[in-house]
Amino acid sequence: MKLSEWARKRGITYKTAWRWVKEGKMPVPFEITPSGTILVHEPEAPKAGIVALYARVSSSDQKADLERQVVRLLEFANAQGLSVGKTVKEIGSGLNGKRRELIKLLSDPNVTTIVVEHRDRLTPVGFEFLEAALRAQGRRVLVVEEEEKENADDLVRDMTEVLTSLAARLYGKRSARRRAKRALEALQREDP
Repeated sequence: MKLSEWARKRGITYKTAWRWVKEGKMPVPFEITPSGTILVHEPEAPKAGIVALYARVSSSDQKADLERQVVRLLEFANAQGLSVGKTVKEIGSGLNGKRRELIKLLSDPNVTTIVVEHRDRLTPVGFEFLEAALRAQGRRVLVVEEEEKENADDLVRDMTEVLTSLAARLYGKRSARRRAKRALEALQREDP
């Protein structure tokens, strides 16, 4: 369909859709014909596939919260009339790009709907990109609590991981954790 028709169906202006095309931010595939017409390739509606629940906590001392998270996700899915086919639980930092269970879940084309409690349970950074990529495949992410409720412990853990990663690049892996910890302690002392 033409870009103007696609934009009208989505309730956005043609100008916004055109800007998305020019900036490479279109959430769906498109092509520009030799005449300059922009054709949008609407992905098919999600086929009857597997609905998966994804629950994650940052550390093993939060295992009880992991179980409570799964219960809340299941209650939400049932209230939406969804039949859950898979439940994935994971312990690890949201900034860790090598979370095995999440990678398996995202790689499975049979999983058409992923239900998460908060956006940051899936990824604390770049959620919109992940959501757009899944949407382009005819898949979707359902977020139970759209309003973000940041956990201070999770933020400190994420900050430690970012600082450790940067320190490892600068100083080598051996002293990275120690230097990151000192940097966080210095930040906390400065914070009133």
